[in-house]
Amino acid sequence: TVMLVEDNPDDETLTLRAFKKSDVFDEIVVARNGVEALEYLFATGQHASRDSSHMPQVILLDLKLPKIDGLEVLRRLRADTRTRLIPVVVLTSSREAQDMVESYSLGANSYIRKPVDYLQFNEAVRQLGQYWLILNEAPPA
Repeated sequence: TVMLVEDNPDDETLTLRAFKKSDVFDEIVVARNGVEALEYLFATGQHASRDSSHMPQVILLDLKLPKIDGLEVLRRLRADTRTRLIPVVVLTSSREAQDMVESYSLGANSYIRKPVDYLQFNEAVRQLGQYWLILNEAPPA
């Protein structure tokens, strides 16, 4: 499972389409803001009935999110033993150096700026899926 935390419908559609074309995933869970992401991961709120033992292999996290921003989501993920080791890839359009520094300081595993070009975006998502879902060896659950 891949979790995509993305509030921009166009970027969500592009990411889902790119993953589908690359054929490297089983399931993608989409959260459209930081609250939805945390509720899913910690099985609270609208996801209270979810089996919390099933966690995503990787989280693709946008930074500029409504309700709770991506940096706060990352902070909370790294503060909890249940989610501390899940790889988090910051996938953002932010060009602010401070966002990159803070993302890595909070424990992001990777920081990728979203390419503006459609073909480059598709290729970036394909490579991202290839690496994190096939090549990377995650720690045991």
